[in-house]
Amino acid sequence: MSTTISSPTAVSDSPADRFMRRLLRITTIQKSVKTEREAHRGFRTSMIVSGVRCLITYLLVPILVPIIGFAGIVAAPIGIALCLIAAVNGVVSVRRFWLSDHRARWMYTWFIAFVFVVLAIAMVADIARIVGA
Repeated sequence: MSTTISSPTAVSDSPADRFMRRLLRITTIQKSVKTEREAHRGFRTSMIVSGVRCLITYLLVPILVPIIGFAGIVAAPIGIALCLIAAVNGVVSVRRFWLSDHRARWMYTWFIAFVFVVLAIAMVADIARIVGA
């Protein structure tokens, strides 16, 4: 698989950059203000989904569990679904950062990697809650 990068400006071509572009299946760079805006919009969307997941998992569920008896059964599948949605949004947004050759692409890549670790821990806890129920 050859990587073709077409951009009017210089694009970083370090081995790490090439690896990430191959990993994210990026063959062309679309460097423009529009693609940078899309990258930021994707970032905001993935953070909103993660925030909603945290609110539901750590605020609403503990409050509602004593009130509604079945909330404990419903909480884990909802948490897993929200984790999956947040993960997909995270991948889409990191791809946008790389597609636009955004100057903060590595910082965001490491940030989203940390978010994925947190999401994985949350998913394992939710799956353990389902299996142990």
